[in-house]
Amino acid sequence: MTRTFIALEMHAMMQRVLGRTIERFAQALPALRWVDVAGIHLTLAFLGELDDERLALAMEATRVATHDFPSFEYRLTAPGVFGSPQQPRVIWMGVEDAPLAQLHGSPLQRLHHTLNRELQRRGFETEKRPFSPHLTLARVKQPLTPAEQQSLQRLLHSSTDAATHTFYRVNHLNVMKSELSRSGAKYSVLQAYPLQEI
Repeated sequence: MTRTFIALEMHAMMQRVLGRTIERFAQALPALRWVDVAGIHLTLAFLGELDDERLALAMEATRVATHDFPSFEYRLTAPGVFGSPQQPRVIWMGVEDAPLAQLHGSPLQRLHHTLNRELQRRGFETEKRPFSPHLTLARVKQPLTPAEQQSLQRLLHSSTDAATHTFYRVNHLNVMKSELSRSGAKYSVLQAYPLQEI
């Protein structure tokens, strides 16, 4: 069985920006569980444990979804939280894509929709909640102290890294494998499906 998800490729420069952001936040909030920057992915579908037959179907769905889908660009925006600002569950970095003349609406939303449609056609359950593209920076397991709440609010409202204004091109959609161990999750690309060059 293979623990499988489908995600956009990550750029090394984007990972460096995220690493600096996590470092800055972790200095002010050391008690939180910050993610390893090498494990951050913009996930479009999490499929869980798949046998070889289901994995082949997931790969086929990804191949069909990316066929003739144009390459596009996206950038980091600003950090935010899921849950209340006082007691967040997740701290994340937002993303925003650049419109394309040949696509109506957000390329990222369109790719997510196309991928979900192809997965559903092959019998996969897909997420019913609206797609909210983000990159998880930390998961908050315990309530924050008043001092931590203040620190978090200051960080969320401080100026963002100038590098977040840089757009990154997405050339591939990856079918990924996640292996869980005591030292943390290890991620590897099982198959990279190219988007159409424009």
